[in-house]
Amino acid sequence: MAMDGYRGFLGLLVSALLVGFLSVIFVLVWVLHYRGGLAWDGSLLEFNWHPVLVVTGFVFIQGIAIIVYRLPWTWKCSKLLMKSIHAGLNTVAAILAIISLVAAFDFHNTLQIRNMYSLHSWVGLIVVILYFLQLVLGFLVFLLPFAPPSLRAFLMPIHVYSGLFIFGTVIATVLTGVTEKLIFSLSTYSTLPPEGVFTNTLGLLVLVFGALIFWIVTRPQWKRPQETNSILQPNRSNPEGVEGSMAINFGNVDKSDSDLNNEAAARKRNITVDEAGQRSTM
Repeated sequence: MAMDGYRGFLGLLVSALLVGFLSVIFVLVWVLHYRGGLAWDGSLLEFNWHPVLVVTGFVFIQGIAIIVYRLPWTWKCSKLLMKSIHAGLNTVAAILAIISLVAAFDFHNTLQIRNMYSLHSWVGLIVVILYFLQLVLGFLVFLLPFAPPSLRAFLMPIHVYSGLFIFGTVIATVLTGVTEKLIFSLSTYSTLPPEGVFTNTLGLLVLVFGALIFWIVTRPQWKRPQETNSILQPNRSNPEGVEGSMAINFGNVDKSDSDLNNEAAARKRNITVDEAGQRSTM
């Protein structure tokens, strides 16, 4: 099935992938060039894993997971396969988010810095909890074939809205975290030093990536077409299939009735002709 506005979709998709990839590159350059590198020893180098993993997993990979259903090349794939890919990407993002939290808490505990005192930390922890709840709910309701269709239909709008809300909140949390880190680390931040300009650019890239993902996923003409058969319910009868077969049977019945009516009319005409011939003979 052809996608409406395919060229526009392709342009936005390439732009989103490019901006997202640049975001990952920028955060790596930031921590490797300006922040001293990466390590796992309780020092600032361990904390550097926090922004790297958040931008890579919680922003870039989660964004790809959100739009994976919109890729027209996957529309011929089974819905179950696409659900598995969607869940797999979100699981990878969740794992990276947990490791990033461990790095931040371990750094604070090693240097005896108080945890959970800033707005960034509050929102960040809340969004991670919501993300895991969303992941578990999606796995139980939409991936496993046990939930009734009525429950899926009821929860689907909530699942879609909460996914976009979580992704948008992650973008906001990254922006507050980058600003907080620069304020704590750069005494000359107000004078726009090179690191400040570079990291501000990173924040803009993350923001643009989020905007592109939101635009792609909210266009109705780029939505994956609905499938006629349910893949997750192979042992249950298909109502649409039943309706289709009933329509065919009713069509055959109508056709048979029409044929019978035509035959009866023909016989009636023959009888009338015969009677007319007999009268003329008499």
